[in-house]
Amino acid sequence: MNSLLDTTCCQLCPRTCKVNRTVSTGFCGCTNEVKAARAALHLWEEPCISSTQGSGTVFFSGCTLKCCFCQNSQISCENFGKTLSVSQLSEIFLKLQEEGAHNLNLVTPTQYLPFIIEALDNIKKLLSIPVIYNCGGYERPEVISLLKDYIDIYMPDLKYYDASLSFSYSKAKDYFSFASKAIQKMIEQTGVPTFNKEGILQKGVLIRHLVLPGCKEDSMKLLEWMSETLPKDSFLLSLLSQYTPVYKASMYPKINRRVTTYEYNKVLDKAISLGLTQGFMQERSSASSAYTPSFQLEGLDIE
Repeated sequence: MNSLLDTTCCQLCPRTCKVNRTVSTGFCGCTNEVKAARAALHLWEEPCISSTQGSGTVFFSGCTLKCCFCQNSQISCENFGKTLSVSQLSEIFLKLQEEGAHNLNLVTPTQYLPFIIEALDNIKKLLSIPVIYNCGGYERPEVISLLKDYIDIYMPDLKYYDASLSFSYSKAKDYFSFASKAIQKMIEQTGVPTFNKEGILQKGVLIRHLVLPGCKEDSMKLLEWMSETLPKDSFLLSLLSQYTPVYKASMYPKINRRVTTYEYNKVLDKAISLGLTQGFMQERSSASSAYTPSFQLEGLDIE
């Protein structure tokens, strides 16, 4: 096994805790056993991901970030979920494919990568749909390199440019330093976005950016970095307006509100002016807790 995947000295994420997860937990709060909270067809992703039948999403417990506004805090911060063996995980992946999923969507998978890789190896001759790596962007480029033969589509967040914001709201001062390098590695690995005849993404990178209240200038810096650094037409951009002040957001007055139409439109106009027009915008009506899935261990009842 590659030493980067050794959970007895865990270095899977940029925090490189180096804890032995068989006896303790690191920042992510995860042990040496896989935990997930939901595995089901999901219709609320971007149109090229969910399309008509849904994306086969597996929501993993735990997270390498601690976003104070996390909509999935029940699983990311409180580690709610069901423990699964590698063989059960393989069965869940195949079950989602059998249910008609357009893709296999791994949500916050970083802390469980050694086990996910093993599960994918078990079924590589049976799995025929693209595999998505849906993450917060806070990744080690070296670890992304190890996923070359496993991941078809990367769907990272790119949350912050400013280190003070990333530290305040997600407890990751070095967020942009790692996310920027990881995203470049993802694009290098997958190439330009490619679609099937139904317009469903088969390979490539889709960068998500959630516009935060009071942070439109930081959003625009990120857009400028994308325009100046990433190869033209090498990725899709999804600008999200769905920010809702949940979890611990009330402790941070500057973000304890929703994004205004003015703020979101300023960021959208900036993207258009920079030519970043391949992708998606989001209606402000999406800023609702109704778009957050309920976590009741759906789809995890595997013997």
